[in-house]
Amino acid sequence: MAEYFLDIEYNDITYHEEEVNFKEFECCTFTNCNFSKCAFVAVTFIDCTFNDCIFSNAKINYVAFRTVTFNRCEIKDVNFAMCDKLIFEITFNNCILDFSKFYTLKIKGTSFTNCSIIAVDFMSTDLTEVVFDNCDLYRSEFAKAIANKADFKTSYNYTIDPKTTKLKKAVFALEGIKGLLYKHEIMVQ
Repeated sequence: MAEYFLDIEYNDITYHEEEVNFKEFECCTFTNCNFSKCAFVAVTFIDCTFNDCIFSNAKINYVAFRTVTFNRCEIKDVNFAMCDKLIFEITFNNCILDFSKFYTLKIKGTSFTNCSIIAVDFMSTDLTEVVFDNCDLYRSEFAKAIANKADFKTSYNYTIDPKTTKLKKAVFALEGIKGLLYKHEIMVQ
């Protein structure tokens, strides 16, 4: 049975490989914590906030994120695709998510604000109503994704093929339109 922790603040902790396994955290705040060496098993975060934390290279295959906010976190090369998909709700503010994977996840309505999202795998992901607010999407992959009503208008460096990505009612800024036309070798000046 999982250990349960409610409404606790954790500061300046470097967690080891199995230290958080089989634990459930609710309404907890983690600040300046390092999870990069963790290989999570049966871990649940409910209504938690992570501030200035490091998750880069962490193995989060068996983690439940239920209404979780990441602020100024480094989350490079993390595979979210194997997370618990039941009530998967996350928000990212000022985070570095480079080389991470959201493959096949349903992240409808998720908000990414001021994030570096370089070479992230969104293939076959449900991005319906996702907001990419001032994000760098250089080399991120959107093939077979559903991005209906997604908001890209303040983001940049994206290349999305409208033939392989559903974009009904998605919003783009005029200066970013070249990211939709790259495959057709059309020059926009």
